[in-house]
Amino acid sequence: MIYSRSAEYAIRAFVQLASVPEGKYAMVKQIAEQADIPAHFLAKILQQLARKGFLRSSKGPTGGFSLRIPPGELNLLAIVDAVDGLADFERCPAGMAVCNDDAPCGMHDNWKALRNRIMEYLERTTILDLAKGFELKRKNLERMQKKAGKRSAKSEKA
Repeated sequence: MIYSRSAEYAIRAFVQLASVPEGKYAMVKQIAEQADIPAHFLAKILQQLARKGFLRSSKGPTGGFSLRIPPGELNLLAIVDAVDGLADFERCPAGMAVCNDDAPCGMHDNWKALRNRIMEYLERTTILDLAKGFELKRKNLERMQKKAGKRSAKSEKA
């Protein structure tokens, strides 16, 4: 895994929050169900991200969380940095105290190239990108299920 479970849960929750209309809020329980995340764990993560300015929060029966930053402007790197920090990406994969271009470990060159690709992906991928992909896959799955249901109904008639 390239980031922690907390960062993964934050990203999954943000994808769900991308569909919340402006001025509305989603409750933690609802987000947790949709994203298959333990609600108590998610609540702590979302509170942390609200304090860091990524989310709006509102208390009360119609309260919950909503994105403060438009999903097209919110990249994965910002979320991973807010939850985990980026120090793990800079650490030597072989565990050496000193590892850089001047004093590389045996894995340095390969890790550097991979790390750069990961960082580029996290930086260029937005929550909106993931939300659109999620919605497209959901619609395709529904179409496939409808087709399978029609085939099943035809075979039952035969």
